[in-house]
Amino acid sequence: MVAPAASSTGHEQWSSRLGFLMAAVGSSVGLGNLWRFSAEAGQNGGGAFVLVYLLCVLFIGLPVLMSEYIIGRGSNKASAVQSVVDLSEQSGRTRHWSLLAWIGMIAAFMVLSFYSSVAGWVIAYIGKFLFGAFNGQDAKEIAAQFGTLISDPMTVLPYFTAFVLLTTWLVSRGVNRGIEWASKFLMPLFFLLLAGLAIYSLVSGFGTEVEIDGKKVNAGLHAVTWLYRPDFNLITPSVMTSALGQAFFSIGIGSAIMITYGSYLQHGINIPRSATIVALADTGVALIAGMAIFPIVFAYGLQPNSGAGLFFQTLPVALVNAPGGQFIGTAFFLLAIFAAVTSSISLMEVSAAWVVDKTGWSRRKSALALGMLLWVVGSGTVFSQKFFAFLDNTAGTLMLPVSGLMVVLFVGWRLKKAVLAKELEGTSVLMRVLLMFLTRFVAPVAVLIILVSGIFEKYFGILLFG
Repeated sequence: MVAPAASSTGHEQWSSRLGFLMAAVGSSVGLGNLWRFSAEAGQNGGGAFVLVYLLCVLFIGLPVLMSEYIIGRGSNKASAVQSVVDLSEQSGRTRHWSLLAWIGMIAAFMVLSFYSSVAGWVIAYIGKFLFGAFNGQDAKEIAAQFGTLISDPMTVLPYFTAFVLLTTWLVSRGVNRGIEWASKFLMPLFFLLLAGLAIYSLVSGFGTEVEIDGKKVNAGLHAVTWLYRPDFNLITPSVMTSALGQAFFSIGIGSAIMITYGSYLQHGINIPRSATIVALADTGVALIAGMAIFPIVFAYGLQPNSGAGLFFQTLPVALVNAPGGQFIGTAFFLLAIFAAVTSSISLMEVSAAWVVDKTGWSRRKSALALGMLLWVVGSGTVFSQKFFAFLDNTAGTLMLPVSGLMVVLFVGWRLKKAVLAKELEGTSVLMRVLLMFLTRFVAPVAVLIILVSGIFEKYFGILLFG
């Protein structure tokens, strides 16, 4: 057996660039690309949301992602908190900048807590499709099954527990034998299934005519138009805030994940190039997932704006009525759980690295302790949808952007220039100037404007812009 790669500081590193990219893409690609993206796009005007989302990924997500990798590898400490402390001291800055890692780490654990509940629903739906629980039922009966599921915590709890145990076990195995191994195995399967489902959905959609707003339209063409042709009148501060939150949630930035992953990154691997690959791969998956979902939704005359219920109430209606629907539905939700696993292990890894660093415990003991805490906190989201929504709103739309804002401010304005120059070695001068311009000026201003305007609109009903 090949020994895990180790850095000069003693902690593990990715065994190869491919291993790192698979793990990083696996971290980014998850239920956020399927369940959350479809819900947010459906509720926020389709193309209007997608346009703002793409701009957020390009001008905000990419600089934040690159900055997190720089922090992680620049210090070479496994713990995100210690990474920021170390670089702050190297740069002659206050240790209080470590707050950005604390906010990110806590947000990651909050996300993982409700994320594990959603994974529990997904596992339940794999069984429902596999054993024909939806066969012969109409739309209302199928939709009602989701309501019954989430109102019966004792049914969800075993699935939730199984997912927590799987996540804990994989994290306990370490960087190479756990995270990297799972990502290399699951991500190719994920991409294969997603591509197949998108092709199936598009073929079904383009072969179906439906009546929408009193007009006969091709379902596939309407889905593509609705998702990729924006109505600029629908772009509001609320839509921008949702798109920003989705970009952070989906890519996995603002949660200290990529700082931790960056600490396992070997020198010689180009950070801007790797960050671009990860951001584009994640965005591509989200857009392809939209093509796997919305053509079927429109083909069966269903509404795209049913929020989180789109994934568990609306979509199963279409899937079960499609030719081979029982098989297609099983494959779709199996796809979702693959994506969920690669993201959940990255969310737990942030805290695991900190516990190992702080306590000196073994990785196995640290993972077990965190798994027990996750089960306790996550159970709250199984038993209470209000607690679920609180964690989602607080972490997804507030804490992640705040942490991301602090990341680009730290790297852009406070990080020692020698560290920055070393981590950007091998990057062309033009690319370096462009990325630093985005990091120093564009990303901070954009995050601040969107965050403040969204908070005022959501909590005070005041439109600052538009």
